[in-house]
Amino acid sequence: MPKAAEIQALIERNLATMPADAHIEIGFFGGTFTGMPHHEQEYYLATAQPYLESGRIKGIRLSTRPDFIDEAVLELLKKYHVSLIELGAQSMDDAVLAVAERGHTADDVRKASHMIKSAGFALGLQMMVGLPGDDAAADIRTAESFAALEADCVRIYPVLVIKGTALEGLYRKKIFQPLSLDEAAERTAVLLEYFISKNIAVIRVGLHVSEEMKAGQEVVAGPVHSSFREIAMTKAWARKFAGIAQSKQKKITIFVGEQQYNTAIGYGGANKKSLQLKYQTVKFRTDNNLNGMEFYVDYS
Repeated sequence: MPKAAEIQALIERNLATMPADAHIEIGFFGGTFTGMPHHEQEYYLATAQPYLESGRIKGIRLSTRPDFIDEAVLELLKKYHVSLIELGAQSMDDAVLAVAERGHTADDVRKASHMIKSAGFALGLQMMVGLPGDDAAADIRTAESFAALEADCVRIYPVLVIKGTALEGLYRKKIFQPLSLDEAAERTAVLLEYFISKNIAVIRVGLHVSEEMKAGQEVVAGPVHSSFREIAMTKAWARKFAGIAQSKQKKITIFVGEQQYNTAIGYGGANKKSLQLKYQTVKFRTDNNLNGMEFYVDYS
């Protein structure tokens, strides 16, 4: 556990690399923050206060479990001006949660989410794709539940088999098989399209690939890839482009929003290459009036 001086040094080091007008927040992640004793939570939150009061940062966010939220916790977090609370929900299917031994239920997620929103905090929800016992239908049910809970943002993580975990034991015994990269990307693509259509920000797709993961020291199996989000978004756009009407014209220009330009073309240009099998010339252009995954095609 880092000391206050270490946290301050880390904050200063990172602030020095960021534009002064950027929207910057301090995040406390990597564990169940509200599972710590209150005095430890206060110790860490207090280190962020000078940066918040001076305006150098705009907010504080943290992650925790849904069964570690109550009125006393929320009062403490409000006292220290926490702006967003993320819950590790992982699934909204009780059967899947039980197999994963999460130790909480879907109802715990609902109750905690309602409390968080009612108290005036922004809500983040995290889900996993490829847990033991789940399937694509369970993914959609979880996504729909997140939307019903009015999540402000979500994170989507494909399940990886990490060294030294119980899941590794199941994998070694051939009881559990993680999704392939293609399967995970396909299922995530459907979720991305859904969340974007609901105007829910997807702030992370896939785990951050650490040096240990790159070296294969920690990840035993599973769909780990440094560009997982781009691959999934490529598939999401491919699903949209599959509906483009056939035309006798040899040229098409596809207009998308500026933020979606690269993913519409596709990871490694995959979508453009696929369309070039049907049309002699395929161009992509941006239109600032388009939002989310809106697009239109010019056949002239």
